[in-house]
Amino acid sequence: MSNTGPKPKRLKKITGWFQRTNVSSSSSNSISNPSISSPNIDHPTQPSESPNIDDPPQYVEPPNRVNALERDPGLRSAIWKYPVNEHDSIRKAYILLGPFQPELVFPLSEHGDQQRRFQYSWFKDNPWLEYSIALDKAYCFPCFLFDTENSKNHTFTLEGFRNWKRICVSDNMFVKHVGGITSPYNVAMQKWDLLRNPEKHIETILESRSRKDVEDNRMRLKAAIEAVRLLANQGAPFRGHDESEDSLNQGYFKEVIKSFSRMSVEVERVVLGNAPRNAKYTSPTIQKELLNILGNKVRGKIRDEVGNSKYCILVDEAVDTSSKEQMAIILRFVDSKGLIRERFFKIVSVPNTTSQTLKNEISKVLTMYNLQVRNMRGQGYDGASNMRGIFNGLKSLFLQECPYAYFVHCFAHRLQLTLNATAQGCMTFGNSFYLEFLL
Repeated sequence: MSNTGPKPKRLKKITGWFQRTNVSSSSSNSISNPSISSPNIDHPTQPSESPNIDDPPQYVEPPNRVNALERDPGLRSAIWKYPVNEHDSIRKAYILLGPFQPELVFPLSEHGDQQRRFQYSWFKDNPWLEYSIALDKAYCFPCFLFDTENSKNHTFTLEGFRNWKRICVSDNMFVKHVGGITSPYNVAMQKWDLLRNPEKHIETILESRSRKDVEDNRMRLKAAIEAVRLLANQGAPFRGHDESEDSLNQGYFKEVIKSFSRMSVEVERVVLGNAPRNAKYTSPTIQKELLNILGNKVRGKIRDEVGNSKYCILVDEAVDTSSKEQMAIILRFVDSKGLIRERFFKIVSVPNTTSQTLKNEISKVLTMYNLQVRNMRGQGYDGASNMRGIFNGLKSLFLQECPYAYFVHCFAHRLQLTLNATAQGCMTFGNSFYLEFLL
């Protein structure tokens, strides 16, 4: 028995969802797409089915302007008519194609009583020249690339030039179009040259110049770092009494850099007088910054040397030549090899010498380098009351946090007090010592 019921709807394959819709003319669609071919006269045209609302809309790919550029200069659109974000890509695509210079038999055109035509030899004399086959006109390729809507002269861009009679020695329109250095043609030629040569781009030039400046700055900074390292290691002063350019001795720091420059031409090229005025790296501020960086490196090494072991502190304060209180902190510990080490750790400028101020500054330094106060096992100060006071002295403040931080009167201070008392009690010894010191 035959089945007279409705036929089941054929399921759509998955590839059908991704087929590109043909947006060309109806004639081309009738050839390429059988589903919309012309009706057959032997079969009546059936009414089209209503669209299925469940089917997703098919994606129509937008036309690629760069891949479909018009080559004929008389038929193509001006670049400024495209969206702004596509200008550079279209210019680069046209630059890759180059000027449109067809080699053919050019048609004749009447100019008064004469007939003239475009000459192919003009391309050799004018590489910028283009020819439109559709309109039999000449155009300028670089002017087309960088023409603007507000340009005052569109003869060789939008309108085109066709008066072949004016291409002669006495009245050459091509020469007039080229003009002087500041002419629109020469400006467009410079832009064309920059766009087709990436190494001449302003960002490329700035990048190469920036790389050169970075290399010079690194060389200059290395010379300054080595000078600071040498002088700090030897404990020598950095600055001199007269650091002017006419001075015979500009101080240790600049003299060391001079010695570096005499040993290397590359260093001489970037330091001192050959360096920019804003990047000489010889000012006291730069010297102090470099010293601080090197000091932090050394303190980091000392902290690694201490590790998790217990330690003691030796502290003393003194007034420098600028009448500022300076506190020196020294760490005493046993290293991983079982040897006792004493390392000068840091000098801290303090506003006053009260026990609480000294305690706060010491705790700040220890906390900065992750040295816990609870690991302290000894304190060594002088015999002043603010240091060894039972109730409010510096040792008492630390004992409140760590009861194992025993206080010991510093042996160096004891020796100093002994020598002072001995010298004061023996006048003969004191005078002879003073005379020997003077000699």
